[in-house]
Amino acid sequence: MISLDYKDGRTLHEQIEHGFRELIIGGILKAHEQLPSVRELSISLTVNPNTVQKAYKELETAGYIYSVKGKGNFVAPQSQGKDEKRIAGLYDEITSAVKELMYLGGKKEEIYSLINNIYSEREEG
Repeated sequence: MISLDYKDGRTLHEQIEHGFRELIIGGILKAHEQLPSVRELSISLTVNPNTVQKAYKELETAGYIYSVKGKGNFVAPQSQGKDEKRIAGLYDEITSAVKELMYLGGKKEEIYSLINNIYSEREEG
């Protein structure tokens, strides 16, 4: 499910957080699906439970998961445009990336194709 790379420049909790974000965004983990407990995940990844707890806290703060006291952590349903600030920030990131691609010689057709492929993968999954 999640793998850690000790050569990665990111901290372990950032890698765990990123891994779960990718699984949620990619549709692999569905809304209301339960995540492994902090204890289970810390054992399987051989990391301190506090590391997992910190990643889960960040995911919850960002709206990707929610917790139910005594039950665990679950994937949050997809927000329908409720986080306007985050959406605006992501559009800014896309704009910067496309401008940099243009500067480096990226082709418009390849950028369109990339976006279409991402949407196609999500619709098929």
